[in-house]
Amino acid sequence: MKIILASSSPYRQLILQKLQVPFSCISPNIDESAVGNESISERVARLAKDKALAVAAGIADFDSYIIGSDQLASFNGQVLGKPGNFATAKQQLLMFSGQTVSFFTGLCLVHSANNKVSQIVETFDVTFKPLTESQISTYLKIEQPYDCAGSFKCEGLGIALFDSLTGRDPNTLVGLPLIALMELFSNMSIDLFEFMQRNQYLDM
Repeated sequence: MKIILASSSPYRQLILQKLQVPFSCISPNIDESAVGNESISERVARLAKDKALAVAAGIADFDSYIIGSDQLASFNGQVLGKPGNFATAKQQLLMFSGQTVSFFTGLCLVHSANNKVSQIVETFDVTFKPLTESQISTYLKIEQPYDCAGSFKCEGLGIALFDSLTGRDPNTLVGLPLIALMELFSNMSIDLFEFMQRNQYLDM
């Protein structure tokens, strides 16, 4: 059995490493544009599935499990992606000051043998402290989170921006909810603890 992460994100790779199972990474090539009037939840679910299926279609190994993930943020009905630069990130954080932002993470697991799919959408809410323009500028210049949805890195200095976090798995904020991932493997009758045991040669 092989595990493939359908992503080139170093943040998702670091999160998956927590499970201490070997995996490889393949970057999917898909169109991530919105389709029709789909909700943010529908969009991240579709994109996570599209990413996993795109990678599954390009591999010859028929006993691989491909993980697809996609994340978007929502604030006052507006869908927010990665800021890309200082100006956009500053504008986002100024809007978020003292407010709550909801993050939606679509997660999908595909078995390459039969394209069996198991998927879920996880939500996570972040409430920001009241932030000054100076505080925001200082944070952005230090951490430069321009490739992160929401304009922060919660695993780093970004935690200093928050008043509270609400959700069952903080890994969701980084784009790879591990509690949900374990559930998806279980849905496919895969016990990851057995996989860990085999790969680490544990005498049990």
